[in-house]
Amino acid sequence: QVHLVASGGGLVQAGGSLRLSCAASGSIISINRMDWYRQAPGKERELVAGITSGGATNYADSVKARFTLSRDNAKNTVYLQINSLKPEDTAVYYCNADLTYYRGSSRLSTKYWGQGTQVTVSS
Repeated sequence: QVHLVASGGGLVQAGGSLRLSCAASGSIISINRMDWYRQAPGKERELVAGITSGGATNYADSVKARFTLSRDNAKNTVYLQINSLKPEDTAVYYCNADLTYYRGSSRLSTKYWGQGTQVTVSS
């Protein structure tokens, strides 16, 4: 059974920092790509950052220079470091991973969503 768990959200003051984590568990072979999305109340879910298996990253213009992705392949975990938080960063943050894993003797690749972690930034 494959699971994708996002964590690390919380309530912080503007200017603060948080590190979000997204951990894949199960018979994981590789995280081929992981993207982070966020959804603010009343708004559509938006893509904010992504990282490839090779470590290449991309960021939305609105978060560039404040958000940094990194990955620990040994732990099957991707981290999203968020600095200089702004009230407009308030949202539920979701990870979406393209995973390759074993199910029995079969090697499968599927995209999974994490459950979301709430980030609230007070002014």
